[in-house]
Amino acid sequence: MEEDRDMPKMSWDTCREVPVIEDEQTPWKLIKLLKFISLSVVGVLVFGLAISSKTSFLLMITYANEDTKILPANQKPVALLCIGCSLIAPSVLLFLKSFWKSCYKTSKPPRKTTIALVLFFEFLVSLGAAVLTIVAMPHLDIVTNVTILNSIGILSALLQVVAQCTAEERNRYMLPSITAFILILIGYVLFVVLYIMKDTKTAIWVGLAVGGSFLVSFNWWENYFRQIGEKSKSNFLKNFCKDMKRSQNILHILSSILRIGVTASVLGAYVPLSKMDWDVVTSIPSRETRIIVITIGVQLISSALCHWFAVTACKMHALRRCFILPLYLASLAVMALLIIPVIVYYQDYRISLNGTASVNFTGYCTEAVFARNQSLNGSVFPHLVLDVTHTLCFLDMSNITDIGLLTGSAVAWWLGLVLATIHLWHLHLYRIQRTQDLFIRRLYEGAFIEQSLLFNTRFDIQIKDKSRRGLQGLEKAMVYLLDKYRPNEESDKDSKKDPKFNDFTFEAHIYFDDAFTTVPGRQGPELNEFAKTLVGVLTEVYGIFVNIDEKLFKKQQQVPDQKIIKTPYGGRLVLTMPHGNNIVGPLQEQRAHPPQEEVVSSHVPFLSFGLETYDQILQTLAERRENEQDLQKEIEKEKHNTYILALDGDTDFQPTAVMLLIDRLKMYPHVGAACGRIHPTGSGPAVWFQKFEYAISHWLQKTAEHVIGCVLCSPGCFSLFRGDALMDDNVMKRYSTKSTEASHHIQYDQGEDRWLCTLLLKQGWRVEYVAASDAYTNAPEDFKELYNQRRRWGPSTMANVVDLLGSTNTVAKKNRSMSKLYMFYQLFAMVSVIVAPATICLLVAGSLSFIFKVSSNAALIMAVIPPAIYLGLCFKLKPDTQVTIAAILSILYAFLMLVVTMSIIVSMVRDQTILTPSSLFVVAMALMYIITAMMHPQEFLLLFHGFLYIICVPSAYLLLTIYSMVNMTNSSWGTRETKPATGAATTTTQPQTTSKKAISTFTRFLSWIKCCKKSRQGASEELNVSQENQIPEHTQPELQPQNTIVEDVHIPEEEE
Repeated sequence: MEEDRDMPKMSWDTCREVPVIEDEQTPWKLIKLLKFISLSVVGVLVFGLAISSKTSFLLMITYANEDTKILPANQKPVALLCIGCSLIAPSVLLFLKSFWKSCYKTSKPPRKTTIALVLFFEFLVSLGAAVLTIVAMPHLDIVTNVTILNSIGILSALLQVVAQCTAEERNRYMLPSITAFILILIGYVLFVVLYIMKDTKTAIWVGLAVGGSFLVSFNWWENYFRQIGEKSKSNFLKNFCKDMKRSQNILHILSSILRIGVTASVLGAYVPLSKMDWDVVTSIPSRETRIIVITIGVQLISSALCHWFAVTACKMHALRRCFILPLYLASLAVMALLIIPVIVYYQDYRISLNGTASVNFTGYCTEAVFARNQSLNGSVFPHLVLDVTHTLCFLDMSNITDIGLLTGSAVAWWLGLVLATIHLWHLHLYRIQRTQDLFIRRLYEGAFIEQSLLFNTRFDIQIKDKSRRGLQGLEKAMVYLLDKYRPNEESDKDSKKDPKFNDFTFEAHIYFDDAFTTVPGRQGPELNEFAKTLVGVLTEVYGIFVNIDEKLFKKQQQVPDQKIIKTPYGGRLVLTMPHGNNIVGPLQEQRAHPPQEEVVSSHVPFLSFGLETYDQILQTLAERRENEQDLQKEIEKEKHNTYILALDGDTDFQPTAVMLLIDRLKMYPHVGAACGRIHPTGSGPAVWFQKFEYAISHWLQKTAEHVIGCVLCSPGCFSLFRGDALMDDNVMKRYSTKSTEASHHIQYDQGEDRWLCTLLLKQGWRVEYVAASDAYTNAPEDFKELYNQRRRWGPSTMANVVDLLGSTNTVAKKNRSMSKLYMFYQLFAMVSVIVAPATICLLVAGSLSFIFKVSSNAALIMAVIPPAIYLGLCFKLKPDTQVTIAAILSILYAFLMLVVTMSIIVSMVRDQTILTPSSLFVVAMALMYIITAMMHPQEFLLLFHGFLYIICVPSAYLLLTIYSMVNMTNSSWGTRETKPATGAATTTTQPQTTSKKAISTFTRFLSWIKCCKKSRQGASEELNVSQENQIPEHTQPELQPQNTIVEDVHIPEEEE
């Protein structure tokens, strides 16, 4: 039956057998519903919080008006102080955030010219914001106060025009930017005419308002200088932008301090100049205090939350419906929220007259607003409405001219805001985009939250030509998939190709540690069943893709293009898939090298082969070029855009998981490696323990390392490495160093992935964690295999961390992600690991004292005796016996932990309190795990494995530590090992005499001579490969004695 499927199809045979390939990017209906609900909630929250922030700020402006009644005239400094707090609150948060980053990241000091220019702009912005909000706006009406904040985009509109003019491409948003600038100017003209017509004495406040709003518009100058600097020929401007980008933490600290100082100075000077006294701040009545505290509290909290949810909306790729649209409508909603009550109260007043008199708005202001009582009795809301009405009484709202000018300025400013930010509707968001790349400034502006969020969003030049727009800034990437395969009983995995991602070239390398077997009666080794299975699976997959593709189906080609290349380590199989991707299978012959040399003999050649082969291709292309400088840049770019995906043979993943890793390396050039979320698969208690352990290590530890510093280990089962990083100095060359000392065997060979990451970190590269990239790998399912795996990981982890701690000064200078404070955090973590066994003994002692009611000293002695006995037995017994004893002790400790946990819960229920040390510890740990699991709803069920993890803590942190330290000299792999056949084992273990070694060497030499002299023969029956596809690979002379002779695979004499 299988032979019939492999036969070529006839032209009349149109029937096909294709697999059902599920689209892994099609979400479930429940996920779609949850996504819709989440986006709706986020959009409503952004809209509501923006309204709350703006309304509360405008109410504080109304409190500061000299004629309003909520606060008496002598208490106006309190309202001004609240306005100042709203201005400086974001600066305080920015200072704390930048100081935190500068402590955990290596921050370079900026140049003096950069500091001077940045602080100059920050001085203008802070001065303008303070003058506008503290001095000018309390003297304006509520409609103008709502809309004049939309005019602070005048300079942004002008700089957009300049940036688009400097761009080489024609921009699609040139006209909207020009129109926005004109509309904002028209709004200013109408505003000035309206107030000057009413009273010339208001000219000073109008001038301060216009000047202050213009100075505030300098706030986002960096957004456009970046675009102008990239196109400019000025080296000063380019160097200024680069220096400002690499020293953001220091600049933000200095600018936040300057802003706080300028705002405090303006506020402190304006109060005495206005003949007000600061002493009243300490003697405010309780009712007014409550009103002020509620208003400023709502403003500060709603502003911070609005910024956070707005960023969340962008992260969810809901830029239009949850970010832009709610912020556009916020000003209109605030206007309606403040004006509608005024109209309602005015109409109620007219109705209350019963038609006895016709009262216009001016009369209403005179009779109802100005003549009202100063005291606040009853509800506060009517007084708020009347105070808002009081700000409009200066204007004659019964005059059509005044209404027209006021409405015209408001509409012009709002349309100017919309047109100046219309480019955001077509802003392209990456799949994983950081906040610092989406927003220019780190935080928001409390006085004008929606305007700051809109103008702070990154400005990109939009090209009219759609075909060129899609290719702008796109660099082609080369992705090598390196799959390390150890033949065992595990099944093979396959992955699909996503046709949407076509901006990179993909090539897969599947490495076999042992691909050959010896058959009695046959000369030379033959491919074993695993290698034959690989060839069969690839042929089958090729046929599936050929049948699915209608164009390729007509070619009726069922066998892929294949090449067999003879190599020093065995052979290499190269297959070309239908869409041009190569699948390379280096087939290595098994050798009797020591276990500790396994990494050097397998991983290094594989990594070096992919990188050096690609480097040779680039050098070949280099010979055809003339300009060496441009060619060198192109070569460096190609190396930088070459990625190697390291996998285990049992790793399962989806294409989108790889794309997330590729995105991270493509967007951030200083990232040398990226890893995803690893999910262990399998069944049994050992796997359940590992599932929860992996979950909390990724939820807490890896996330903490990623945020405050840098990930120290990118697991080899699913990681993406940058080719340029691996080819960097002191990385691959040192990684291939042969272990000669005891510490080398522990650090180099027992955890090769961590050792490689240590070299990358020392060289200044960053290793990142991408939580959305999921991969699944088989985990040890029995106790022995788990202990052997952790026996390798524990000492290797400690050795590499100690190595980094010993090079703290060097690493902190070279790697900006690893500061000295972060290294102190790693030192604290290392000390915690070292004292973990002692901590477990104390925990067990407390448990024994609680259960058996013995003294603390006796309980401590009882707790120390079992691990001490196990330590002595480990020095005398074999490793298998040690593991058996550890399993028995683990069960006993598990029962002990179970009893203790239940007793603590019973004591909390009985005493009706959790205010005991043991209860607080259990509750705190439970809350931490539960809250973290709730933040990862797709993995929430893993929380049920946490109970097993808790009762196995003594085994994991006490017995395993003893087993690892005692068996540190055992450098065998311990997992995924296949026992050799009986005959092969006998042959391998029998010692060879000198004569046998000489005969064996001479036989291999004759076999090599015979292979070189053989004439061209038929194709191989096992691999079904034609002679035209067989290409010899150049081998180094010192490696020639290691050549593997594969039966029925011959090298033509002419090619040799």
